[in-house]
Amino acid sequence: MAKKKKRKYSPGAGRDVEQEMRRFNRGTARSGKGGKGGKVKSRQQAIAIGLSKARKEGKRVPPKR
Repeated sequence: MAKKKKRKYSPGAGRDVEQEMRRFNRGTARSGKGGKGGKVKSRQQAIAIGLSKARKEGKRVPPKR
């Protein structure tokens, strides 16, 4: 019987990224500590912020490369 694959990103991590993408699309996503780094300009940056927030909360996300 084939071994069942474990998902790399937890559902909660996906929700964090989804939330950050909504902020990005609205234009309210900001980078840096306390949002002092300025406006998020790219989708990739928004995804990275969502994943790092998920990591801080202890959700299952592969380690940063």
